[in-house]
Amino acid sequence: MENSAILRQWFDRVDSDKTGSITAPQLKSALAVGNLDFPLSIVQQMIRMYDFDKNGTMSFGEFVALTRFLIKAQQAFAELERDRGYLVHDEVYKALVKLGFTLDMPAFYTVCESFDQDKTGKFQLDDFISLCIFLQSARNLFNSFDTAKQGRVTLDLNQFIYCSKCGNQDLSDSLSLCENYIPSSLEIEHFV
Repeated sequence: MENSAILRQWFDRVDSDKTGSITAPQLKSALAVGNLDFPLSIVQQMIRMYDFDKNGTMSFGEFVALTRFLIKAQQAFAELERDRGYLVHDEVYKALVKLGFTLDMPAFYTVCESFDQDKTGKFQLDDFISLCIFLQSARNLFNSFDTAKQGRVTLDLNQFIYCSKCGNQDLSDSLSLCENYIPSSLEIEHFV
């Protein structure tokens, strides 16, 4: 899928302060070089998604995991975009299915509405990747509450409030809030 030596070279160039990890601003700059221009909030969400040691930065191993995810998303996009530079809703749905996301239509259209900023129904690569980042983060969050792996969760009021869309926040901001409230496995058992 990717050449480890090339990824290591890229990582080392991005890690300009030679700490062995990269920050969100460093990752944002590196992605922009590859024509992937994301808001800092999305880049921070990318880091949270693969920040296995929860230190707020990205180690080389975490960077490799993120790169694999981004390559898969780019490939799913490229297979369907037909040299137009964008996907329409039915193509977005097909690409998401290829990536393992199975959403019912109401959930799919709700999330598309949130990520279709200009309301044209056209998703460019960075829009599509932002949508995928949100869905993967949502899946990770859901799985942390679904300790029995049954595809259903029970939340107490506090958990629901933290996981709900609050006020004027967009979906990714709400998810970020909720990620900060994931209790340990023992605490989840007490809530359910």
